[in-house]
Amino acid sequence: MIVQPVLHPLLLVLLFAPVVALAVWLIVRGGPSTGSTTPGSASGAARAKSGARVLWALRLLLLLACFVMLLRPGIPGGATQTLATDTDIVLVVDTTASIVAEDWDDGRPRLDGVREDVRAIVEEYPGARFALITSDAAAELRMPLTTDTTALIGSLDVLRPEVTSQSRGSSIGIAAPLLSETLAAAAESSPDRARMVFYFGDGEQTVETAPEPFTASAKYTDAGGVFGYGTAEGGPMRITGGGLGADEGYIEYEGANALSVIDERNLETVAEQLGVEYEHRTADAAPSLPAAPSTTTSYAESGEVGNVTELYWIAALVIVALLGVELLRATMLIARLRQLTAPRSPVVERGAKRRDETRPTTTEGGAS
Repeated sequence: MIVQPVLHPLLLVLLFAPVVALAVWLIVRGGPSTGSTTPGSASGAARAKSGARVLWALRLLLLLACFVMLLRPGIPGGATQTLATDTDIVLVVDTTASIVAEDWDDGRPRLDGVREDVRAIVEEYPGARFALITSDAAAELRMPLTTDTTALIGSLDVLRPEVTSQSRGSSIGIAAPLLSETLAAAAESSPDRARMVFYFGDGEQTVETAPEPFTASAKYTDAGGVFGYGTAEGGPMRITGGGLGADEGYIEYEGANALSVIDERNLETVAEQLGVEYEHRTADAAPSLPAAPSTTTSYAESGEVGNVTELYWIAALVIVALLGVELLRATMLIARLRQLTAPRSPVVERGAKRRDETRPTTTEGGAS
């Protein structure tokens, strides 16, 4: 038997001890003092004391059940090892207007595919630290390295591409300097941890200049991947405005919907510069994720987590039953009090008056 107390056991004792002592004293005394009794009511007083002792004994049991529940007792079970991945993973997500082109999984935005693949990466590398970089007209570190994967997924769920009216073209390598700085800082602060990079985009270069190279990040990158989204046929892109939920239609070019087409050659170049593999992503297949560097994946360092069968629910059932008894008793007392305080009906009052009038009276001399 083990306990996992909600509060420190000493604090629980200090909280419960005075109340338990009061309950024990009332059991011995026979309940709160109700004043003096006449000799004729001695048997009734004894019964009342006996009932009070039973009532306070149940309340003492209620207190002890609460104490046991807060101790959270349990039975130890088997032990399971947990896998820890001592790796820093940087995610670079293209957030230009083309990332919402609707050619993913029969008309869904490409950004939906990015979100699904990031969730797969999070599940594949438990214990890793994640950083999120977005790139459109400028690169931005949305989330520094953290193990809070819930915050990472939440950031991706609310992620929106740049506002269409403010778009002035972008480069697929705009995030290269920021990525290099992030990886260098991670290598300096935690040189014993491996580093992985995943790039998500469609490869469209919408400015005339050549994309910035990612070669400076290669020396910090142990593994990762470049994931490409889109089709050769292209997909229409919805207009992204500043409001939420407003459908402003599609981006048009020469009177027709503008189409975004994947450029796999650019994406393959990015993969070569980072020293990782390129993969064209489709909704009907799971991403091919590389194994985490073996030197940073360990069972020993992550320790063992014991499986515990919780037993506090037994005490909780006792508490519910005793509270039910208290509620039933309170209901009966309220009903009895309402009967005592209810006004008598006129018929009852007239009957009582007739009985008083017909009752014989006694004079001083004894004659009626």
